[in-house]
Amino acid sequence: MIQLRSIIIPADNCGAKRTQIIHIYGGSKHKSATIGDIVLAAVKVATPHGIVGKKDKVRMLIVRTKKEISRKDGSHIRFSDNAGVIIDAQNNPRGSRIFGPIAREIRNSGYTQIASLAKEIY
Repeated sequence: MIQLRSIIIPADNCGAKRTQIIHIYGGSKHKSATIGDIVLAAVKVATPHGIVGKKDKVRMLIVRTKKEISRKDGSHIRFSDNAGVIIDAQNNPRGSRIFGPIAREIRNSGYTQIASLAKEIY
């Protein structure tokens, strides 16, 4: 569960090092985001020659959360950090690599290009 003003680490190589959530898409009653949700984030720390720079507003797909999520088979999955992938308007990743594992729910939600770039899918 990721709320407004949460700090998210990008899981791709687009140049951002730390982002802060400023909006959660999905309506006014959508107060927290979980795996598979799209949020609007502000880049707080960035590398000098990256695709995105400091103070940029970017759309981000949440791929890992510390809060566990339950699956239909009764199992639970949780990760050690909160992470997201920066995407463009057509929901394609802006970076060319994705670091760390992502949840299986990302592939089931229709983000197959992001799932194919990931090394591990849990």
